[in-house]
Amino acid sequence: MNSHVYLLAVSAFIVGMVELIVSGILPIIAEDLSVSIAIAGQLITIFALVFAVAGPLLLSFTSNVERKKVYMWALAVFAIANVGASLAPTFTMLMAARFVTAASAALIIVLALTMAPKLVEAKYRSRSIGIVTMGVSSALVLGVPLGVLIGEAFGWRIIFVLIAVLSVLIGAIMLRFLPRMQPVQVVTIGQQISSLKDIKIVGIHSVTLLVLAGHYTLYGYFNPFMQETMGLNSFWISAIFFIFGAAAVSGGGVGGWLTDRFGSKRMSLTFIASFAVILFILPFTTNSMPLFITAVIIWGILSWSIAPAQQSYLIAVAPKTSDIQQSVNTSALQVGIALGSILGGVVVEQAAVVTTSWAGSALVVIAMAAALLVYRAPRAQKKEAELY
Repeated sequence: MNSHVYLLAVSAFIVGMVELIVSGILPIIAEDLSVSIAIAGQLITIFALVFAVAGPLLLSFTSNVERKKVYMWALAVFAIANVGASLAPTFTMLMAARFVTAASAALIIVLALTMAPKLVEAKYRSRSIGIVTMGVSSALVLGVPLGVLIGEAFGWRIIFVLIAVLSVLIGAIMLRFLPRMQPVQVVTIGQQISSLKDIKIVGIHSVTLLVLAGHYTLYGYFNPFMQETMGLNSFWISAIFFIFGAAAVSGGGVGGWLTDRFGSKRMSLTFIASFAVILFILPFTTNSMPLFITAVIIWGILSWSIAPAQQSYLIAVAPKTSDIQQSVNTSALQVGIALGSILGGVVVEQAAVVTTSWAGSALVVIAMAAALLVYRAPRAQKKEAELY
């Protein structure tokens, strides 16, 4: 595997922290800025929505610029925005900082996902995507649990300062070692819209959206879920987040490996079906810590296994527009996160927090039904789908 792919994964890890870490420190932010947990949870929503819109747009606006140059500028903006988040005196100002952070993060992640497959041989394509995905999911291992502990000890603001510092450090390393990469093609907004006329492609993006919506309906409020259903303190909550994150990291790698071995369609369906089941049964495991931890591990693995399979399937179905399809799929993922966070907030406000798990499972069941229909749909360009 090309070592430069791992540099992209490290930067994805840092960017992933700024989005995912919020779910671990929601109660601290809510208390400090005098808002409810449900309102604080919309910090996840605004990030995801901006990320979803900014990814394809910024990819298009910068599509004729050398890739490394764009990457470096995006990292610089990302670092500055995180400093702004750490200094935000009000919740509104924090939301504004998250807006800028999300836009720059969108470009960073999309570039990483589109650059990685071009740095390796075709047979390692899914694994390169899986490694970048592992970078994002690795943020769960260190970002969320450390965020809980650091937030409790020093406040939530220092966390964004640390992310800014890490961004500068990885930027300096990538400036030295990451190779220059010229853009392959200029993708206009019109071409992006035109590429979505294929019902099969739209369906694939919709499946990703629904799966992540189901995931975040619970995960966005997993901290209060554990507090209310199990009475766990900050140490144990941090430990559970760490366990989930470790499983999620392995899920990205395992998902990429299994996809290369057994095919993207088969593994996507397997992961989605298993995901719906684990979300449904999770609340029934809270009376036994060993059983609960086992369920969390399975949930973590499945949560990031789907990405390499979906991304590889898109490359196979639409190779000529693979860059933009990966960008749109990442946007669909973020819209799913936003919808899940909104739904989770509604559930928390209107019902017991435990209900978030069952609501999330219901969305994944819908995703499974959609996947079964989509994967059987005719392809617009059959001759291009060599790996289908």
